[in-house]
Amino acid sequence: MFPFTFILLVLQLPPFARSFTNEACLRQRGTSVHKDGDVVIGSFLTLYSVLYFTAISDLQPIKDVFTFQLPPNTYQNFLAFIFAIEEINKNPHLLPNISLGYEFHNFLYSHWKMLESSVILLTGQDEIPNYTRRRDSKCAAVLTGTAWAMSAHIGPLLELYKFPQVTFGSFDPMLRDSGHFPSLYQVAPKETTLAAGVVSLLLHFGWTWVGLAIAEGQKGLQFLSDVRAEMDRNSVCVAFNCAPNISLAWLPVNRFDMALSDRSYNIYNAVYAVAHALHDMLLQEQMPPTGQKGEKVFFPWQLHPFLKNTRFRNPAGDQLNLDDKRKRDVEYDIINFWNFPEGLRRKVKVGAYSPQAPRGQQLSLFEDLIQWATAISKSPQSVCSDSCSPGFRKTPQEGKPSCCFDCTPCSENEIANDTDMENCVKCPSHQYANTQRTHCLQKTVTFLAYEEPLGKVLAVSALSLTVLTAVILGLFVKHRDTPIVKANNRGLSYILLGALTFCFLCSLLFIGRPNTATCVLQQTTFGVGFTVAVSTVLAKTLTVVLAFKVTAPGRRVRQLLLSGAPNSIIPICCLLQITLCGIWMGTNPPFIDTDAQSEHGHIIIVCNKGSLAAFHCVLGYLGSLALGSFTVAFLARNLPDAFNEAKFLTFSTVVFCSVWLTFLPVYHSTKGKLMVAMEVFSILASSAGLLGCIFVPKCYVILLRPERNSLPKFRDKTHSGRKKSS
Repeated sequence: MFPFTFILLVLQLPPFARSFTNEACLRQRGTSVHKDGDVVIGSFLTLYSVLYFTAISDLQPIKDVFTFQLPPNTYQNFLAFIFAIEEINKNPHLLPNISLGYEFHNFLYSHWKMLESSVILLTGQDEIPNYTRRRDSKCAAVLTGTAWAMSAHIGPLLELYKFPQVTFGSFDPMLRDSGHFPSLYQVAPKETTLAAGVVSLLLHFGWTWVGLAIAEGQKGLQFLSDVRAEMDRNSVCVAFNCAPNISLAWLPVNRFDMALSDRSYNIYNAVYAVAHALHDMLLQEQMPPTGQKGEKVFFPWQLHPFLKNTRFRNPAGDQLNLDDKRKRDVEYDIINFWNFPEGLRRKVKVGAYSPQAPRGQQLSLFEDLIQWATAISKSPQSVCSDSCSPGFRKTPQEGKPSCCFDCTPCSENEIANDTDMENCVKCPSHQYANTQRTHCLQKTVTFLAYEEPLGKVLAVSALSLTVLTAVILGLFVKHRDTPIVKANNRGLSYILLGALTFCFLCSLLFIGRPNTATCVLQQTTFGVGFTVAVSTVLAKTLTVVLAFKVTAPGRRVRQLLLSGAPNSIIPICCLLQITLCGIWMGTNPPFIDTDAQSEHGHIIIVCNKGSLAAFHCVLGYLGSLALGSFTVAFLARNLPDAFNEAKFLTFSTVVFCSVWLTFLPVYHSTKGKLMVAMEVFSILASSAGLLGCIFVPKCYVILLRPERNSLPKFRDKTHSGRKKSS
């Protein structure tokens, strides 16, 4: 800001009041000041104002009382106007040999005073124009404000003469865009970023719930529209929508401010703009000496081309021009009033807003210089709702502005890594949200491993049952010539024990890191192994039935039994199962898959079945074999048998069917490693059921009751059994 030094004889200019009983006295009061020169610059300034009101005194009613007030800032505008003209007259490089005069008119906001001042300025006459002239008008341009009321009244009149008007008020884009005032120039810089600057200051302090107090008039309404649009873009809400009865009367009146105001500085620059335009016109010899005394005579409209193109640097070093298209956005100072609210005693610059600065660096603020109001030691808060911390999202409150919201925790596997987030962000499938829902963490790849407790238990169980089956097989081989082993086809017993050993071992394929080979082998070995086991149980059951149907030599049943026909069931059933598995592997085989949803924070590597229909066909085929074995064994449960083989076969098929019927719903209700563990458990449980129900009673007789494992005892028990059945 350009520093001015004024030597004032009278600094204390208190408001004064006069009372008049009629309007004629007001008309007689002088409202203009004139100083002659070769060229005159006119100005409309409000040096005093008039208030109309009716009052009642102690003695009698008083009507039409006029109170005149002299605001200190308006007097400063007048001083800036005079100071600029005097400074130019002393400058030998600007308008040499030409003296500038001035014609000042106190601008009263009444229709007749506005028009009267305009006519006087145009004609050079103090009274209503007639056919006589007291003096010629030397006025080249007039300085005015930018109020719409002023422009609406004097603008059309001055436009008739294309009289140059230079406004010193704040920049108003409406005057430029309307097209109604082509002879009007604005000296103030652009203020199109004022709303952005105000909102950036609000955002700096986190003030999102604010009240607005806007000056009345077209300029205030335009700023209100701009600032509300900027507030909406930045989620700042208006707590109250500018109530019409708001008053700032509680603010204390300040003493005379020695600092130059923006309006006074614009007046200073406006005078220099007209002077530079006149200087350019003088250099192009468009101001010929045609007067009687050699003074420069020209028409004011001739000044327009020079005003449009004038560009100069004022004594303060600021670059100025009157072309609205070439104007740059102004840099705003952020002023803090110290000693507030007791009295507006001192204005301190605490920061600035520079629209030309890089984004994010436009606002600069020195918070240590800010002095808040009484009893406030730190930056005050102005929010409708407290900020939502990371891990929460904003939920709008129904019927309230966007600044009023509730904070809702992010859903599972969603995060909010910043404050006041509108929506939570879902983590990618290979990541998961931490407990605070603020970051996505990399998931750990896992599978049903041998090292973890569940894998260890299943692996040890499988190996233990395998060893147990091998021991039983060895025991049967050792006692292969005893009646209990030879009964019911010891060859089928060997096949069944071998198949169960295979089933126990195939469960180990489900444990450990899956690969393509293990995924394929899991299902094929499971299907074929259990088919051998169940079909062997079916063959043993048929053998029991056929053995008790042999009542006479030479019967076809005896020939069928001796030929080993029941044993042919095993390869036939296995061939069908191998065919099903071959179709499965050829069309949609199992493959390696990942499960990122079942276990929090982990990606589980599993074997996808490929075709669920084929998997259920394999299980269904096993189920049909088991059901057939159960049916035959149940019908033969009461047949006489020394070692009750039919009942044991019945129990074994019941256990087998119960395990796999339970497996299906549980399997489809679990995910991840539990699903794999459930399949392993079903394999072990069903195989152990067959092993326990069929072979444990025989091992009991072989090891603990050897006396029962003899031919006489066997025959006696068989004979007594036949008598009971008969």
